[in-house]
Amino acid sequence: MKNSIYLLLVLIVAIVSCKKENSSENSNINFKKATGHRDSKSSDSAFYYFNLAKNDYLTIHDSIGAARSLANMAIIQTEKGDFFGGIETSLESNKAIKSNSDSLSKKILAANYNNMAIASNYLKNYENAFNYYLQALKYINPKDTASKYIYYNNIGDVLITLGQYKRAESYLNKAIKTKDKDTYARVLNNLAKAKYIGNKDYNPLPELFKALEIRKINNDKKGQNSSFETLSSYYLNKDPNTSLLFAKKMLAIAEEDNSPDDQILALERIITLEPRNYLENFKKLKYINDSLQTARNQAKNQFAIIRFDVEKLKMENTKKEIDLLQRNIGIATLSLSLIGGIFWYKRRKKRLQQEKELEVKNTQLKMSKKVHDVVANGIYQVMTKIENQENFDKDKALDELEFVYEKSRDISYEKEDTSNTAEFAEKIFTLIDSFKSDHVKPFLTGNSQNIWDGVNETNQNEIFQVIRELLVNMKKHSQASFVAFKFEKNHNLVHIQYKDNGIGIPGEIIKGNGLTNTVSRIEKIKGTIIFDNTTETGLKINISFPTS
Repeated sequence: MKNSIYLLLVLIVAIVSCKKENSSENSNINFKKATGHRDSKSSDSAFYYFNLAKNDYLTIHDSIGAARSLANMAIIQTEKGDFFGGIETSLESNKAIKSNSDSLSKKILAANYNNMAIASNYLKNYENAFNYYLQALKYINPKDTASKYIYYNNIGDVLITLGQYKRAESYLNKAIKTKDKDTYARVLNNLAKAKYIGNKDYNPLPELFKALEIRKINNDKKGQNSSFETLSSYYLNKDPNTSLLFAKKMLAIAEEDNSPDDQILALERIITLEPRNYLENFKKLKYINDSLQTARNQAKNQFAIIRFDVEKLKMENTKKEIDLLQRNIGIATLSLSLIGGIFWYKRRKKRLQQEKELEVKNTQLKMSKKVHDVVANGIYQVMTKIENQENFDKDKALDELEFVYEKSRDISYEKEDTSNTAEFAEKIFTLIDSFKSDHVKPFLTGNSQNIWDGVNETNQNEIFQVIRELLVNMKKHSQASFVAFKFEKNHNLVHIQYKDNGIGIPGEIIKGNGLTNTVSRIEKIKGTIIFDNTTETGLKINISFPTS
């Protein structure tokens, strides 16, 4: 049970209440329309108008208004199951906030970190969820004890999932002080769970049934399902029949409440405990799960389409403004020409044309390089994974191709790729591991996170592309069965050593072997690259570059 979803509504109200602190909302018609659609549960329309409002705020350099709009968009995405999109939009909202010293900025930051925690919880990234909840806790108003107790409960819930029961108890013992009955029931249920899982001799039933009774009195159906799931888990090995009884109660309430996540959880338990109805329950589980995934994929695609349409509308309006400006400039230029500046006008026009042609050429070169980096190498990496997989996972491959597609679409908007320094070492590991096959065994050492501390986003991206180009070249040309990367850091220099046991590359044809980009990239970040062909077989490359 993902109890953290309860806090969404609390923080939505917090964002709406911010309007008293920011009078610019009164003049933003699109923001008013968005909040109206959101309150009436018209998520698609609300998302559309929040996106328009965000652009309005950016036009007048109102970063807080843009951040609020993005925060609302992120919450809508997470509610509809677009979890990665929700995290991405929350990060975009955080980036828009220039200062976190005022109360309005802190409320938005708390809402964003909470949203990312909820999305991470659904994605089973529990460590991230825990860290995001801690960040959210830093930004809430100290006087807002109601929200604080909810955060304590959510942190405790995540720690139970991570198996840190004593630590979970410490947070839940803080949360149990809440005066809100619904929150109290959630905390009581979680606290009993932490105690009995951590201590098999502990009897949690009085607390579990007390929490269930509170939830029944308050007609809290989601809360009842949380209690039924906990009780079913408690009796699973002690009394399977009683465990099955609570699982069926959970399924009944989930169907009544139209909660597909809880239905799936209940059916999984029922299938385990009632094998005689396995086929019937499995078909039902598969239907609900397929419907849920379809709905979430549709929501993700719909939000992407809405953002695309809004950006397209923005571009069309910009084009109209440019056309009008060009027409006015043309009239002014014609007037000057009639006065006697015809010759000057012709020379200026020719120079502008040449500059434009040069700009177009540079843009084309830049785009060509990006297409090679992002699309060609990205698709080749996915193809390599598919080629080397014994059990082909179509959904995973489609997700990775969709990622390449999103990156290629970003190119058309000249959108900068954003990197997360805390995850760069993992990105390097995943990239190298993706080229593993029955014939090639990549090996890496020294790829710890401190290697990349101080390396900025631009240099990270260049190094990522260099490593991928080396791997693609190895896969296509080297005939190697072994490839190794070694990463070291000495003061402010990062050293990367590449080795393989392939056929090697003669020095005179390095530039014709697709490695020209590799050389230019290293030079771009003020580094050095040395191709060592002195060994009898294989290839050895030494790369070094400064961290800043």
